[in-house]
Amino acid sequence: MPQLIQYGNEQIRINQAKNHIEVSTTRGASWYTRYSGSGCGEFRDLIVYGDELIALTSKGIYISTSKGASWYCRCSSSTCHTFTALLDSGRELLANTSDGHLYVSTSKGASWFRRK
Repeated sequence: MPQLIQYGNEQIRINQAKNHIEVSTTRGASWYTRYSGSGCGEFRDLIVYGDELIALTSKGIYISTSKGASWYCRCSSSTCHTFTALLDSGRELLANTSDGHLYVSTSKGASWFRRK
């Protein structure tokens, strides 16, 4: 579960204690809060996917096109609530569930199907 990612010249992380998205432009020497809202639920995982940040949260899949300053829901189905980790495979998004299933999205996380 990446909770720290490189995005351009910034490092972006999930501060789980505060449930904030934080940013550093000093290679981690100092951090500032970029997002502190509660509408997305609890942040669990964070990946870069093209020009978007994709966050796995307790409420589903959320997307940011503003380097994490604002977020909007892309998938709130019950399937997305069971995801534990996200991965960009290069052609599709992959998600693991707590019961060992693998889900795949070819729609930037808007819809998912279980891979057998």
